[in-house]
Amino acid sequence: MLAVGISQRTDAASFEKLLINIFRENLGFKKILAMEFANNRKFMHLDTVFAMVNYDKFTIHLETEDDRKVYSVTYVDDDVKSKEEHGDLAALLAEKLDVEKVELIRCGGENRVAAGREHWNDGSNTLTIAPGVGVVNNRNTSTNVSLEARGLCLIKIHGSE
Repeated sequence: MLAVGISQRTDAASFEKLLINIFRENLGFKKILAMEFANNRKFMHLDTVFAMVNYDKFTIHLETEDDRKVYSVTYVDDDVKSKEEHGDLAALLAEKLDVEKVELIRCGGENRVAAGREHWNDGSNTLTIAPGVGVVNNRNTSTNVSLEARGLCLIKIHGSE
């Protein structure tokens, strides 16, 4: 499965062209999840609000938990077909990934102030280099504590963007 964000920088027409190319080149993807976020600068890249960090774990920015649409996209008979998905995001991801359960780990933990601050330090943007192993910004202390509490091994780097 592949997840692609639709936001301020990725319009629907570009997304459709990407999908057709992916499916026509037969890159092994059977289904793609398109996640549409509010047209807002702080949500302009999928990896800054949502990232897979293990087979069954994802980081997520709490403001996007409810304020987004998700579409399942398939390629049938040389045509892109999409269906809007409804319901719980964790349950949807578990179904699409064929795992028992998916856990969404909030950027900033449960603290809304930390979530806002750490989002601007790319708190949800974990560079996963192996299942359960990620490179993170050391400034995102609340997010990093949440990730470590769930068994992730973190390589903390000093820096900005």
